Amino acid sequence: MIYLFLSVGLLYILSLAILVVGFWKLPMFTKKLPTHKTTFSIVIPFRNEAENLQGLLESLQNLKYPSHLFEVLFVDDASEDNSARVINQVLKKNGSFNNYKIIKNKRCSASPKKDAITAAIAISKYEWILTTDADCMLPPTWLTSYDSFIQTIKSTLVAGPIVYKADESVVQQFQKFDGLSLQLVTAGSFGLHAPILCNGANLAYRKEAFYSVNGFSENNHIASGDDIFILEKILKIAPKEVHFLKSADAIVETQSQSSWKDLIHQRIRWASKTAKQKSSFSKTLGLVVFLSNFLILLGCLYSIISPHLLPYYVAFFVAKAFLDFYVIQTSNTFFKNKMNAAAFLISVFYYPIITVLVVLRSLKGTYSWKGRNFEKQP
Repeated sequence: MIYLFLSVGLLYILSLAILVVGFWKLPMFTKKLPTHKTTFSIVIPFRNEAENLQGLLESLQNLKYPSHLFEVLFVDDASEDNSARVINQVLKKNGSFNNYKIIKNKRCSASPKKDAITAAIAISKYEWILTTDADCMLPPTWLTSYDSFIQTIKSTLVAGPIVYKADESVVQQFQKFDGLSLQLVTAGSFGLHAPILCNGANLAYRKEAFYSVNGFSENNHIASGDDIFILEKILKIAPKEVHFLKSADAIVETQSQSSWKDLIHQRIRWASKTAKQKSSFSKTLGLVVFLSNFLILLGCLYSIISPHLLPYYVAFFVAKAFLDFYVIQTSNTFFKNKMNAAAFLISVFYYPIITVLVVLRSLKGTYSWKGRNFEKQP
């Protein structure tokens, strides 16, 4: 067991150290060009989001970008509430925001969200597809930042940063810390020129590239992964034109889940696509993270049975907690979130339990999301 603590601990340290190096290697983008040129079709699938849409719609109205250079395509994925009415009421209230459409999703696969994005792209007018979610809030400089980046750096896919909006509850504070660590992994992997993560709440790619890789074909039997799989496909055809937009002007704020049940189902949904990813780096990192958290739980049991292991277990636990804190703090140098030290200490104890539970539940593969039940796909 002592050798297990040592070997897994060293692998964990090495993995995160490499990603931290990649994070620091990735330069901040602050350039602002005087002339806007890039055209965007913003795609927003939604299902039963009436309670969450207000913030998104207000942020869309506050975008500082010429209206003739972008459109917004909302895709109604069989909503059972008045989401569509909310969109029309808010956007038509002052009569100045007219460059949007609401279309119905066309279901043709096991992935409602991929179907929704595909349906929107089919009628989109502009060169760049930019996806986000209905529970997000966009910064006024969102499109301006992407435009400056695309004009400056030759790009086919650009991933943007996200941050979780969190109240003081334990479940939402947990997601804020976890989100910061995931953003470091995302940006760090791009900094190493080996991207393994991106988030569909803030992701842009050329429409022609989407069709060049046949969209979501080969992956549309998997309910999630509209972001990761398109990243992997575009990496194959344009590896030097895939970038991360490390700019404070492009940070999208997304809503945290309000309950542990919803959080676990969300993470099972995310985990369900991991086994289908082709990146060995991603799979190796996932295995190391799982083993380190599993060892926290297993080591606790072994320390009770064999008290002589307790000092080694405590050393492993404390070292992992300090490393996790350093990763989160490093990520937060970019996001500049207010940190709650007490909430972090609580999350240290929750994280191994949630991680192991989600991995084990994902092996079964069944979960509920947005009022639908999903089964594990081969």
